[in-house]
Amino acid sequence: MRAEISFGKSLIGILFAGLAATSCTTTSKPATAPVKTEKKQVQPAKVTFNYTPKDRDCLKRAMYFESQHSDEDGYLAVGSVVMNRLTSGAYADSICGVVAQKKQFAPGVMTREVKPQAEPELATAADAILSGERHPAIGDAMFFHTAGLRFPYNNMHYVTVAGGNAFYEKRDEDGTLETPPPLPSYEVAMNYVPGESMLPPQFEALIPSAVPVPIPAPNTPATANMQPMPILDEPVTTAEPAATIEPQPGVPVAVPTPRPAYDSVMLRGSMTANGG
Repeated sequence: MRAEISFGKSLIGILFAGLAATSCTTTSKPATAPVKTEKKQVQPAKVTFNYTPKDRDCLKRAMYFESQHSDEDGYLAVGSVVMNRLTSGAYADSICGVVAQKKQFAPGVMTREVKPQAEPELATAADAILSGERHPAIGDAMFFHTAGLRFPYNNMHYVTVAGGNAFYEKRDEDGTLETPPPLPSYEVAMNYVPGESMLPPQFEALIPSAVPVPIPAPNTPATANMQPMPILDEPVTTAEPAATIEPQPGVPVAVPTPRPAYDSVMLRGSMTANGG
């Protein structure tokens, strides 16, 4: 009898356990994959600089005369320095303004003759610079001098030698750049402006003019003590813009002799007591 009761209790217990297990069972939901959100890469806005045919010519002149008529490597190095100065904000806001700045680039850079045989390679290098190409070793350099010279300054951080020049950045003892950093090429857009001059007025006098200079009449008292103008083989760069001469009827005009270009020790860029 007791065995039957025990068996009954066991059976009831099994039934209740089954019901409890059934009531606690939940249906598992399929796992949902995480939603991937695509991050849009925001391209930095480019800073646009206008340039004209005259600016392109100024760039070619700087590359040609400063690299000692060398090769494409030397051309690109000098061209990169010009663009670094342009985009740093510390110099003029046009290519011609940078190149024509007084006592910065080679004497006569704006007036001397570029040999025709150099034009093809020079034009290719200039167009590459204007399209965003830079010399791979120039970095933030905005200064250079003739390779082989030595100076007692501790802030001249040299980066490369190209076209007969040694290029350097100005950095302090901690390696911090002492000049405003130029913009990297991918942040610069060059906009071609045909037919407009971006050259500052004070530099226009450096460009040879086709306007003839009035010649004083002979045997007049006003011209008795005047010395004849020398015949120059090539134009001379003046240190300062020439004064505008306004001829008046009946009055002879005295033409001043151009001042010679500054004495150069083949330095490129401004050199001061603190290393340039």
